Amino acid sequence: MEREQLRIAGLTGVDISLDIAGAGSRSYAFVIDWHIRLLLALAWLAPTWMIAMRNGHPGFSSFASIPALCIYFFYHPVLEVAMRGSTPGKRMAGVRIVTRNGGTPSAGALIVRNIFRLIDCMPALYLVGLLCCLLTAQRVRIGDMAAGTLLILDQPNSTKSLGKIGVLVAQSGLTSDLVELIDDVLARWQSLDISKRSALARTILARVDPTVAPDTLSIIGDSELHRRLMASLTGRR
Repeated sequence: MEREQLRIAGLTGVDISLDIAGAGSRSYAFVIDWHIRLLLALAWLAPTWMIAMRNGHPGFSSFASIPALCIYFFYHPVLEVAMRGSTPGKRMAGVRIVTRNGGTPSAGALIVRNIFRLIDCMPALYLVGLLCCLLTAQRVRIGDMAAGTLLILDQPNSTKSLGKIGVLVAQSGLTSDLVELIDDVLARWQSLDISKRSALARTILARVDPTVAPDTLSIIGDSELHRRLMASLTGRR
């Protein structure tokens, strides 16, 4: 059976397809995370409770339980924001959170997603969230609908490509569409006709640095054009 996919139109005509995670993958990730946060909470609570009881301060054990509760309830929102749409459980299950256009969700979107977790977990065992995942087109729960997110299978090729573009944008200071175009041209460099790739490279370099005279670009050779394209992605223009 084919998986549902999120298709993202590439600026160079090559679409990126991301497989949407189903209820099984989501549940597996949640179970792993549930065990991790429970163990972390108990790792704090057990020794503090024992110390409080040994020293004859049973009231302190109740106060000491507050950090344990914080670990348990804030595990998802804190880690999803810190890990940019992931958690240890999601990584082990091979899934991650993305926006509807395949990007990394903002901190605000992830917080909204987790606030609505209170509804998704009702009345017990995440019944509302599970039913939503089974019935909705993109296998989303109510929190995803509110935040504009969805869960995808963390495929090496597709997600690394999206992450790579983000890194190159930060390094180069160029716009994402220009970075994607340069990256695609460089990836296809050897397969492109030399005259076509040279003309395309000159057009791109003119956009990268409008101060360079067209006559200067016209006399640059193929290998130098390739080097300049590479340099533009690292910000060393």
